Amino acid sequence: MTETDTTLGAELVRRGVSRRALLQYASVVAAQMMLPASAARTIAAELAKVHRQSVIWLSFQECTGCTESITRSFSPTLEDLIFNFISLDYHHTLQAVSGEAAEQARETAMKENKGKYIVVCDGSVPTLDGGVYSTIAGRTNLDLLHETVENAFAVVTVGTCAAFGGIPHAKPNPTGAESVASLVKDKPVINISGCPPVPEAMTGTIAYVLSLGRIPDLDHLGRPMAFFGETIHDRCYRRPFYEKGYFAKSFDDEGARQGWCLYEVGCKGPVTYNACATVKWNSGVSFPIQSGHGCLGCSEPDFWDRGGFYRPLAASTSTKTGMYVGGAAAAGALAGLVATTVARKRKSAAVASMAQPAPEKAESKEG
Repeated sequence: MTETDTTLGAELVRRGVSRRALLQYASVVAAQMMLPASAARTIAAELAKVHRQSVIWLSFQECTGCTESITRSFSPTLEDLIFNFISLDYHHTLQAVSGEAAEQARETAMKENKGKYIVVCDGSVPTLDGGVYSTIAGRTNLDLLHETVENAFAVVTVGTCAAFGGIPHAKPNPTGAESVASLVKDKPVINISGCPPVPEAMTGTIAYVLSLGRIPDLDHLGRPMAFFGETIHDRCYRRPFYEKGYFAKSFDDEGARQGWCLYEVGCKGPVTYNACATVKWNSGVSFPIQSGHGCLGCSEPDFWDRGGFYRPLAASTSTKTGMYVGGAAAAGALAGLVATTVARKRKSAAVASMAQPAPEKAESKEG
């Protein structure tokens, strides 16, 4: 598939999709990206004008969990993303063709959409011994990555492996696994971490880039502030128990059955930034803590090497109140407050920037 002269708006009309439906979709994207309801009209208008965006998805040292996750996105759905908003020209797991035909599709997409296509990467990249520990079509992941991103508009990493190295990067790291961001220095890189990432964090971010032609506000680790601006702890429904000092001592004690805080059984929520507690999983049904398991901190760098998953963060006891205030937890809470403040300021700036003339989008896409 290649970009045609048909706009998305014209294609949606041809398919019988109403303007109201497009506006509803844009409202969901605006809400996900922490923008006011008024921004939905701008997003809808810009989406109606875009052509199908070429996307090349590269899979390196990974478990396919990120693809499994995005196929369970419910707003926007994968079907919307593929058939209405993007041209998924290359994806090892989902593409029908293989061998030379698959590589030809990637090369054609790169040539015909030079400076405009988006590269999505999942999995870390082995670099030891020239990167020979993972190859595709006889070429190393490292070589394929550099060739593919050379003329891309932007790079989106999905999953902690691509964003920060993940499990392959964990000690002793026998393949010399590195993150995509550490290897790509001349293109905008958006990190959507998680093992796997929240589906809507992936689809929502891509929809944002498509509609506005720009990179969303990112935190210091290159993650979209809309989904990574607050800690799990900030939005956790068990937080009132944390504040009162009510902690489960094991996963099967009375405290656990009463829904008490899982801090003492290893929950990393206070120092983990992600949208799990708000967007949740499986169409908004639940998330790990709601299911009775503490947060593993999987969206943070080196989460695998940070000690036992069931070992609590460093803590001290206040004999006056009987409450536990973990040093790391307190630091996480403070960082969350700062990040929230920054997110609000960036949101205001983003709203203001959306009022600027549309030509900025065209300039951005020229790379």
